[in-house]
Amino acid sequence: MDELLAVLADPSRREIIELLAERERSAGELVSVFTLSQPAISRHLRVLREAGLVQVRGEGQRRIYRLDPAPLAELDTWLARYRHFWTARLDALEEQLAQKRRDTPEKEGDNE
Repeated sequence: MDELLAVLADPSRREIIELLAERERSAGELVSVFTLSQPAISRHLRVLREAGLVQVRGEGQRRIYRLDPAPLAELDTWLARYRHFWTARLDALEEQLAQKRRDTPEKEGDNE
């Protein structure tokens, strides 16, 4: 789990994951989206592949990458144990905001 979290800590890798969640993409397509160099994108893809997050296949001269969601499902399962902590806090925040709206008198002209 620690390795997966370390891999996902990089914002460029998370963006690659988001792009591959939409559809398969070639390495060239991914390079065109970023301001990073082709070697930098290749390194990110290698790290993602080694972590099991992406799979690659050859198609002629192109390498096509796709997301393998299994490691993300494992991460989600692990996070599920802690989800109630932030869910409870978000519910409490929502209630406080609702109370503030109820306590704040409307200014004249607000409903125009």
